[in-house]
Amino acid sequence: MLSRKKVILAMLLVSSLVSGSEARPKLRVSSDGFPTGQATPEGAASDLARAFMTQDALRFRSICVRPYGVGKARAEYTEYLDGVSSHLKQEHKSPSPDSPKKIVKVFAARHLSKNGPASYGYASFDFQNIMFVDVEVELLSGKRISRRTMVIEERDGQWYTHPVPDVSPLLSDGLYDESPSNQLFTSVYDVER
Repeated sequence: MLSRKKVILAMLLVSSLVSGSEARPKLRVSSDGFPTGQATPEGAASDLARAFMTQDALRFRSICVRPYGVGKARAEYTEYLDGVSSHLKQEHKSPSPDSPKKIVKVFAARHLSKNGPASYGYASFDFQNIMFVDVEVELLSGKRISRRTMVIEERDGQWYTHPVPDVSPLLSDGLYDESPSNQLFTSVYDVER
């Protein structure tokens, strides 16, 4: 009788472990069905695409990682942010055919294969996490393209995009060498509308 109780107890324990491992985090999506907000890397990357789709310079600046570091890299990054913001304000009246029209796919965020960028980001700039998200968009011309977006978790626990990671080679080392993403965000999260 005692062994039967042990077997039942063991089955309950295994059952609770298996059912607990299936719980996935919840993710808020926008009306277009894709992630939004800075609570997740996928939300930040999607909001960056939306900033370009709506030519919203303020949204663009709010979703981008703060200027960091010193010297040439910081100056180049700040110049890029200012240039894109100015361009978005001007393009608002007549967007080019190469402007994104809609998001088609958002893949689950991934860590870089190399440990160096995350260690460098933490030690040098107090970045809490560094990942990337592949986002496929359809352009006004009808062409589809995939964009790889570096995303950075700051001290405030929010995710920000780095729209031009090339200005910091140590931070972006290996970013464009990663294989294409194949796992959609919906395979990682339970979607909430």
